[in-house]
Amino acid sequence: MRLLIVEDEVRLARTLATGLRGEGYAVDVVHDGREGLTAATAYPYAAVILDIMLPGMNGYVVCDHIRRSGSTVPILMLTAKNGEYDEAEALDTGADDYLSKPFSYVVLAARLRALLRRGGATRPVALRVGDLWLDPAARRCRRAGEEVRLTAKEFAVVECLARRQGEVVSKVDILDEVWDHAFSGDVNIVEVYIRALRRKLDLPFGRASIETVRGGGYRLVADA
Repeated sequence: MRLLIVEDEVRLARTLATGLRGEGYAVDVVHDGREGLTAATAYPYAAVILDIMLPGMNGYVVCDHIRRSGSTVPILMLTAKNGEYDEAEALDTGADDYLSKPFSYVVLAARLRALLRRGGATRPVALRVGDLWLDPAARRCRRAGEEVRLTAKEFAVVECLARRQGEVVSKVDILDEVWDHAFSGDVNIVEVYIRALRRKLDLPFGRASIETVRGGGYRLVADA
């Protein structure tokens, strides 16, 4: 899942991004309200973490414009204020939840998971591809009823394939979905994770569900 953080406090934004990336999310960060609005309406993010006090355009206006564009992306609004009127305005402009600074990262991560469970109208709670079962919210994976432990990035890669079951997904598309836009490494890093997933999800169960399509990318199939 790719998240957008719109926060002008650089240190806070960096800390949040580091923590969320460690949990397997791809995270894009901008520090200006107008840039945040442009990013939020240009890419289908799984959720937006939006500060209220921003240069260029405040969070209330950004949130209102996102909703007016027709987007239903879950929005968690951050504010240094702690008054009931500020909270009410955040919700009235279309935010799904709010969190007052200072806050605990653990609480933010839990609120975010709750939003992703509730707010992803087009994102199923669980994904099934044959006997492979994925729960994106809980980051759990089972094959043939047996729990399989995956790293955060491994889970993100197989989730990307599972959401496009049967389709050929290129390395570039996987990078765009799973890694941050700022990633500048070798596209072949995807191969490393595909090999790891085959070792964990296919070989122990006698499956060959992650197919390589020459010149195209990879495809996850139900029965192979």
